[in-house]
Parts: sequence; C-alpha cells; structure tokens
Amino acid sequence: MTVKTETKGNMPRPPIVVVVGHVDHGKTSLLDFVRKTSVASREAGGITQAVGAYEIWHVPAQNDADRTRNDAETNAEGRGKIQRDSASSQRDSAEGDFAAVGRKITFIDTPGHEAFSKMRSRGAEVADLAILVVAADEGVKPQTKEAINALNEAKTPFIVAINKIDKTGGDMERAKQDLTASGVLLEGYGGSISYHGISAKTGEGINELLDLVVLAADLENLTYDPAAHVAGFILEARHDSRRGSEASIILKNGTLKRGETIYTKTTSGKVKILEDFLERPVQELVPSAPGVIIGFEKLPQVGEVFSGVPIVQEEKKLVPRVARKKEDRVLNLMLKASDGGSLEALSQILRALEKKDTPLNIIEEKVGDVTDGDLKTAIATGAHIIGFKIKVQKGARNLAEAHEVTIVTSDIIYDLVKVVEEFLVSAGKPATLGELEVLAVFNQKKLTEQLIGGRVLSGMVKTKAPFDIMRGATVVNDGKTQGAGRILTLREGKREIISAETGKEIGLHVNAPALILVGDRLIIRK
Repeated sequence: MTVKTETKGNMPRPPIVVVVGHVDHGKTSLLDFVRKTSVASREAGGITQAVGAYEIWHVPAQNDADRTRNDAETNAEGRGKIQRDSASSQRDSAEGDFAAVGRKITFIDTPGHEAFSKMRSRGAEVADLAILVVAADEGVKPQTKEAINALNEAKTPFIVAINKIDKTGGDMERAKQDLTASGVLLEGYGGSISYHGISAKTGEGINELLDLVVLAADLENLTYDPAAHVAGFILEARHDSRRGSEASIILKNGTLKRGETIYTKTTSGKVKILEDFLERPVQELVPSAPGVIIGFEKLPQVGEVFSGVPIVQEEKKLVPRVARKKEDRVLNLMLKASDGGSLEALSQILRALEKKDTPLNIIEEKVGDVTDGDLKTAIATGAHIIGFKIKVQKGARNLAEAHEVTIVTSDIIYDLVKVVEEFLVSAGKPATLGELEVLAVFNQKKLTEQLIGGRVLSGMVKTKAPFDIMRGATVVNDGKTQGAGRILTLREGKREIISAETGKEIGLHVNAPALILVGDRLIIRK
C-alpha cells in the first residue's frame, strides 16, 4: 500500500527531506549543523543506528544582506518559535507568509552503513525530496550509488550537496564528474539536478543549500487535505517498559488527533499519547510533522503505512518455519533487539552471512530484553541468542547457565557479526565420531567395495558411518564432498560387529571415493 497525497483541501505542507550518502561523507554532520547542535547523534560503534525525524525552520534570503538580517532575527526570535512548536503553529506557518516567517523543513535521518540499506531505501519512499551528500575529497562511493538507485526507484527528486569543500584535497570538479558518470546529471553538466558546495564543519554553503530545498519543494506543490483520513509511515517501533508499544511516525495526509484509532497491516490501536518530535504532548499533528504515538496493541513493523481506516491485507499462505534442534551444519539463532529498526538491521546483516554448506536458521526475531520465555524456546531448539542493545533478565541468565545456552549481547552490531561468523565456521565443520589408521589393504578391485584393515586411534568406528580419507594433511576425496566414504560392514576376527572403540584392530568393507593406501587415516563422521 502507498500513501496517497492527492488532496481536495489543497493546504500547503512542508517538505519531508531525507539526507543520504556514503558513510562518513558528512550526512550526520550536515544534519547536526542544520539542527544547530554541536554533538553528532551517534551510537556506539561510530555509526548512526536508528531512523529519526526532525523539524527545522529556514528563512530563505534573496541576498547576503537579507540573510544577515534574517539570521539576526532568527537568533532573537526563531529559537523561540521552535520551542513553541505545536500542531497549531505548524498550521499557521503553512497558511501564512512563508517568506516572512520562514519555512519548515522536516528531515529524516537514515543510517549510513551497508547493513542498513533497507532503512535507507525506506527513507527515500517516505520523503518528498532528498539531499545526496557527496564528499569532495572522495567522490562517488558504493553507498552513494546505492542511495542514487534507491532515490531513482522511489522516484524521489533530489539535490546534491558536495561536502568538505573546506578540506585540503577536496575536488568539486572531480566529484561532479563522478556524479555524471553515475547518471546524476547536474545543472551545467547536461542535466537539471541542482547542487551546491558546502562545509558541514564550518556551515559554508548550507543556507544556500536549504534555499535549493525550498525551491525544489515549491516545484513539487506539496499539499494535504486536513479532512482526509490520516495516512503516514512508521519510522521506528520500540517497547517501553513503562509506556508500552511506542512508534515514531511521520504524517503525510489528514490531521492525526489524540484518541483516534489508527491501523497498520499488522496491528491497530487508539492513540492514547501523542507527542511531537521533541516528545512534548500535543493534541494533534498535521502532515509532514514527525511525532510519537503510544497506544498500538502490539508493535507495528518499521516502514509500515498507517491509516485512519482498516488496511485490508492480502491473504498469504504461510509456510511455518520448522525449528531444527542442534541439527548438524545448521546454526539456530534467536535475535533480540531494543527496537524494530535495530532488529531489522541485525536480521538483514546476519542473514547475509549464511553459507551454502551451513544454513542459518533464525528461529525468532523479537524486540525487548531476553526473558525466561526466550530461554525456553532456545533450550527446545538448541539456538544461540544474539542480542543488540538489550539486557538479559536475571531469571533468563540463570536458566542459560543451567542449560548451557549461549547468549551474546552487544551495543555494537559488528561485534555480533564477528561472533556469528565464528559460530558459522564451527557449525560448518563436520562432527567427528572417531579416527582409524589403515594398517593393510586387501581387495581393491572396485572403489565401492574395498577391503581394508586398521586400528581405531580415537573415538568410535560404526557401520553406515561416513568418512573422509586423510593422507598426511590432505583430504583425498577425488573431488567429492566431505564425508563421501561409507562403512558398509565391520569385522573383529571372524565376527561381524556394528562398532569398535579406541584400540581395537578391525577389518572394514567400505565404499570409498578414492583408492585407500596403507598409512592413510579414516576420519569417521557422525
């Protein structure tokens, strides 16, 4: 389902702008400067790891003299206006003289690492406009191309901010050429996409960049119908132990009021608490305004559309996931995270690690701390629990120790990735049942029916068990997969047996992938 913005009321609304670009090209620093803050909004690990939305005021200026005067007025009065932000002031600014009092712009902040590509794509779908940030000293990078593709797929108009023009080694011309080569045709380079050089560090060029945003928004003729059913997007979802299910949202149409019932495909609820983006209580929100809703019966999914009328979901035949308990070469995981966006990012990056010979089976994905109930599921399925930015309840920790369940938690997603990679390597190694040294070979007319004799060096040898042939440090399998050999029968003297333990000398009838030689070792697999 898409959010329809065609309206009858024709009330103007501020643009919703997403800022995208390669990691460390200055996306967050640009937003910080725009918000007039000095500390970057960063999570542990040095990357932004949640989607946020903010409103700012911008006073377009025709020349430097106007801008100087407007900046002085903004310093004296503008911050007061921002502090007085409410649904009514949003509507007043929408109806009033934008040039006189300034223009509101809503910014969506999207994470910059490749693990969060879904979230960046979602930002492009929610936004009316985008700012593509490209560093002058590096030009177009892989995530720049990914952002360009997401914007083109969502048909989101965008302008370009060439950042770090204050930095030694910055080359705007090279950045422009890179963009042209990537299909971004700038003004003056055969296209119509506006751009401006900026320094997110010093603020140079940022006012002019925001002027371009206002101009681009005017061309889009963004409006809404205050009487229409509400419609918008879920930006973030989390469970608060005190307040319950909490969702960050952005409204695209209608007027959202406290007490109203809203719906997504997966849940619904009455708006018990409605807050603006600064988490101040409000009675209503108008379009382009980010806010917080409390009242959903259960957590909505990040990226879902919400509406004032029930959303009909197409029936789908669901194939139940079968949890495989401690199955060889299958890694069972349970994922827990602090919020919906973090959970989605964790799931996405871990699923990408799956190997062909080691399936990764995610039993469950849930928001919240690790509980006793989670441990019971993990015990039943043999799963490891991976937690991102969460805690482990005391009872759950005691259960984990008693039943030897592995729980790994971290506030840094890359630490969890490393741990799961190690789990996959370990799970991918075939389990060894025993080892046998070949002392003699007898009938070898057929590879599939070789008769040999040997001594069990360790563990156990069993009939029907698969094995590998080791010659020195090399596996001899004639190009076949591991465990390609098979023990057909075993004999101790003249007596047929089904197994033999360490120290026993036995005869073996085997089907092997290659000719077995005296001195070879057979690695017996489970």
